[in-house]
Amino acid sequence: MRSEEIEIRTGGTERVVDLTRRIAEFCRDGQDGLVNVWVPHATAGVAVIETGAGSDDDLLEALRTLLPGDDRWSHRHGSAGHGRDHVLPAIIAPSMSVPVLGGRMALGTWQSVCLVDTNVDNAVRTVRLSFLAG
Repeated sequence: MRSEEIEIRTGGTERVVDLTRRIAEFCRDGQDGLVNVWVPHATAGVAVIETGAGSDDDLLEALRTLLPGDDRWSHRHGSAGHGRDHVLPAIIAPSMSVPVLGGRMALGTWQSVCLVDTNVDNAVRTVRLSFLAG
């Protein structure tokens, strides 16, 4: 097994950040196996989604509908509505594994692996990649 940690700067806005290129570079050794993507944060997750055609914005809008940024949340530190960010990983998991064949992720044509971050209070995220050879 080998691992790598990458840092993602999300800024102070809700974001869907495409990680596919960075993960593909990590997997380029030609081996078959699994790549695990892990976000060690209580307020972010990873998802497979089409990007660039509006789906990433649609996902953020859906999350705003499901998890409104208002004062209904019991968890109340940080900016207004921050409690919703702590519920996000129950909906968008903090990890996933993707099959790798011949050093390439076995994603569908329009699939991208993305960091989903609604927490505007934390502008820097860590993503841990681990490759398990088959």
